[in-house]
Amino acid sequence: MKFYYVYILLCSDGFTYTGITENVTRRFNEHQDGMNPNAFTFKRRPVQLIFQQEFIDVLQAIYFEKKIKKWSAKKKLALANGNFNLL
Repeated sequence: MKFYYVYILLCSDGFTYTGITENVTRRFNEHQDGMNPNAFTFKRRPVQLIFQQEFIDVLQAIYFEKKIKKWSAKKKLALANGNFNLL
């Protein structure tokens, strides 16, 4: 069975980055190592993985990623801290 993950990174400047991947560890290392100089996170390193959610359906993962990308940083941090129901 294949799994998909939606993840949130907290960047060194306080910005958040939301993405989707099949391998969280590999993708996190790519962000941390600065594999792509044009990436949003490149100049915002180091990054910290603050949230990940596993999905078995890629369409559900894509839907969730698109949904939370529209959220404020405050709402994303609340989700990561387990305080989402307080908003």
